[in-house]
Amino acid sequence: MCSHRPPCPLATDPDGEAAKAVGRADAQGWAKLCNGVVVFEDTGALFPNGQIHAPHRPH
Repeated sequence: MCSHRPPCPLATDPDGEAAKAVGRADAQGWAKLCNGVVVFEDTGALFPNGQIHAPHRPH
């Protein structure tokens, strides 16, 4: 889990996508966060439990 201080939000928290990136593949358009969430350039996300969030850009 996260060793940052203050700790990053959990994947299940409403702000779970605000965690720090620990790995990224900019050419492929994704980053893995320290809480296990994979966020995509199009603002979609894949959570550790397999749940998918569709892209959610503000209007």
